[in-house]
Amino acid sequence: MGRLLAAAALLLAGAAARAAEVDDLTVARAFVTGQGEVNRTAAFASALEEVLVKVSGDPRLFGDPRVAALAAQAGGMVAGFRYRDRLEGIPNHDEQGTRDRPYELTVTFDPALVDAALRSLGRTPWGATRPRVAVVVVLRTVALTAVLASDGTRGRDQRDSLLEAAQRRGVPVVLPNEAVAAGFGGLTDPDRLAVAARALGGEATLVGSLAWSDAALGWVATWWLDSGGRSHRWQVGGVTFDDAFRNAMGGAAQILSGNGEPQ
Repeated sequence: MGRLLAAAALLLAGAAARAAEVDDLTVARAFVTGQGEVNRTAAFASALEEVLVKVSGDPRLFGDPRVAALAAQAGGMVAGFRYRDRLEGIPNHDEQGTRDRPYELTVTFDPALVDAALRSLGRTPWGATRPRVAVVVVLRTVALTAVLASDGTRGRDQRDSLLEAAQRRGVPVVLPNEAVAAGFGGLTDPDRLAVAARALGGEATLVGSLAWSDAALGWVATWWLDSGGRSHRWQVGGVTFDDAFRNAMGGAAQILSGNGEPQ
């Protein structure tokens, strides 16, 4: 959580700034049990897939059989890795051996090898200088209707999920603070919300409506991205809010990187 909050502070700082430098494009994290080679090899594969998506901006690479073939050789592209014990400071339980402890594995890949892998897939690296996206999300549940804010406690889990998704997709974002978000609360029209979002200082605006649906057995999200005078809209339903935000940030990355429209 400390790493996430630190990343959030960087993402939210300087609303007046425009483009941002993303400095961890070839870094990904995975959770593993123990430090054995079998688990580490599987984690390298999933981490490479995430890095290829983050560097290219194209989420369509998830599940691509060609990526799976590359991921099988991911260990040869690793520049370094480190473990963090997620139970640090907590002694082993009597029934638990050291090998069973959960770890966060941070993997750094060689940038030149990542770029070469993308070229073999017909993709071009997006680049580290990326447009900052001003994000306004209206969250609706039975008990709550609110605009997600960079501070405060309302919708805190959803805000943290959004920020993690932005970091994992390499999309610099800025959110309104609680005072500003409160002023957006009476707006429902996406166009009016987009106008309000522009005041946050991004080069692009992403407006979202995220509502719980009993019928869909999950969250239903509709996203509107405005960039370069063009508007884009897509939707996802019956998902967790984590998946909804990954869909939002993946779609934004796909559009802004020139990889077409999200499905």
